Amino acid sequence: MAAKIKAELIRLRFLLLAVAFLCLKTYLLYKFGFHIQSENILQEMLLLLNPLSASVFVIGLSLFFSGVVRNGMVIVLSTIATCILYFNLLYYRFFTDFLTWPVLFQTSNAKDLQGSFLQLMNWTDAFLLFDILILIGLIWWKKIPLQMREKREPAALIVASLVIFLFNIGIAQIERPQLLTRAFDREMLVKNIGLLNYHVYDAYVQSHSKAQRVFAESSDIDEVIRYRKENYKEPNPEMYGIAEGKNVIVLSLESLQSFVINETLNGEEITPFLNDLIEESYYFDHFYHQTAQGKTSDSEFLVANSLFGRDSGSVFFTHAGNEYNSLPEWLHENGYYSSVMHANNKSFWNRDMMYLQFGYDQFFDIDSFTVTEENSIGWGLKDVDFFEQSIDLLKTQPKPFYTKLITLTNHYPFELGEEDKMINEFDSNSGTLNRYFPTVRYMDHAVEEFFTKLKEEGLYEDSIFILYGDHYGISEYHHKAMSQFLGKEELTPFDHVQLQRVPLLIHIPGHDPSVNHTVSGQIDLKPTIMHLLGIDTRDDIQFGSDLFSNERESFAVLRNTSFITDDIVFTNGVCYDKGTGEETLEEKCEPFMEKAQLDLRLSDKIIYGDLLRFD
Repeated sequence: MAAKIKAELIRLRFLLLAVAFLCLKTYLLYKFGFHIQSENILQEMLLLLNPLSASVFVIGLSLFFSGVVRNGMVIVLSTIATCILYFNLLYYRFFTDFLTWPVLFQTSNAKDLQGSFLQLMNWTDAFLLFDILILIGLIWWKKIPLQMREKREPAALIVASLVIFLFNIGIAQIERPQLLTRAFDREMLVKNIGLLNYHVYDAYVQSHSKAQRVFAESSDIDEVIRYRKENYKEPNPEMYGIAEGKNVIVLSLESLQSFVINETLNGEEITPFLNDLIEESYYFDHFYHQTAQGKTSDSEFLVANSLFGRDSGSVFFTHAGNEYNSLPEWLHENGYYSSVMHANNKSFWNRDMMYLQFGYDQFFDIDSFTVTEENSIGWGLKDVDFFEQSIDLLKTQPKPFYTKLITLTNHYPFELGEEDKMINEFDSNSGTLNRYFPTVRYMDHAVEEFFTKLKEEGLYEDSIFILYGDHYGISEYHHKAMSQFLGKEELTPFDHVQLQRVPLLIHIPGHDPSVNHTVSGQIDLKPTIMHLLGIDTRDDIQFGSDLFSNERESFAVLRNTSFITDDIVFTNGVCYDKGTGEETLEEKCEPFMEKAQLDLRLSDKIIYGDLLRFD
């Protein structure tokens, strides 16, 4: 028997070598590409084991062939698996996340993302091809004999990969009970079941979410309506309607995080104009972005609907056909003209389709602007030119209007010509962080120019302004450099959550300034804007609450289920004392866990079931 097994192993040595190479390559990427850490021996065992079942299955598909085709298929399948690993690596370097199927189908964004991904490539990535080159060499030098297909091989392949996978799942369940209910925690899934298996599981999750709309019933929205009524917060009577009839100008500030506000680099202010504007505005210093893979589109969705985006992919792509009770629709019913100005392709993030669902009257896309080689860089029209050209478009609109302007220059990879640099780069091991400061400074200057021209054109006094950062610009991948800037030895999960704060300024000309410390997020902007304009939100389905309400809870939940209050931060399953940043008793976080989970679950229920069609 032993001799027979040995002979079989020798016969399949080429296939087994390919499996071993793929497992080793995956493990090395876990450690050095995705920086996945092990807290105990069992977790390290899982990292070593979890690539095996998928590798056996993928490479084993070559057993369906024979002769020279079989050996060729080993190369092809190894290459396909390597491409999957590499695309995840590139994506992870910027987003600190793993690819999902909805992201892969966002093909209309591919051309615009090309430059960003080129920046993420590294010459060391070539090591991913070494095993494939070795396998090709073995075939070339005829070290691998041709083999006929045996009938039982495919069945044996399926059984072997399934047994290995079940063994893997058994150990993973010991390490992390109820693992497969945590689809939102992609790193946890990859860590326990493997990257290739994760993509199969993600396909199942996405197909399940698609089915929810088919089986949704009108009664499904009743739970949401009850929850909304129970959590409705009365507006502050002193603020309600104070901006009625005024224009609303919203500035979505690309990749702007709060850590640059009121800070200096080499003795120079990073955001001098915003710092001054804070002194004339309502400023919220504990305001968090709540986006996930949808980035800017997620922030738009949150602000327009007071609903959360998906935990994977972008709602703008996956649910653009849903019914929404969006802010532009509400404003239209109350006599407002609504528009978006963004000097990018109208199809990027599927905006042309989604804006129709939101009820915008006009989308001024790239065709509405004059874009030349001289006035563009990186992702397109530079912010100064964008704002300057937007003034004329604003003047053509009926009043009162609601207009959102989305900036571009402070976008990864943070490119800027020398003539536009008003502050030096930072000096760290991260080129991304180093370049971030000059582009932030340039954006700040562009906003200042915009306000100056609004005053010159007579548009300033009769408008209110909402300025907010749309999402993070510096991901967890750059924590080492970020800790250098912040003057810390290292950044903890607590610090990472605090870095998700983005600026929010509500500027109403003539109003006294104040700094508001309420913990809040982008989901709170819709009810806040509606109440400032004197629009009743009692019958609207929202998961945010008015930032000025005397009844609001100081609370924000992030899309990854982390949540923050005045006193605690909960993330990665750990409760932190907000004052000290140190771990504290989990019981301090427990009273808020149900609300955090319920907010996300009910919001997802609305989106996946398209429940607002029943409202």
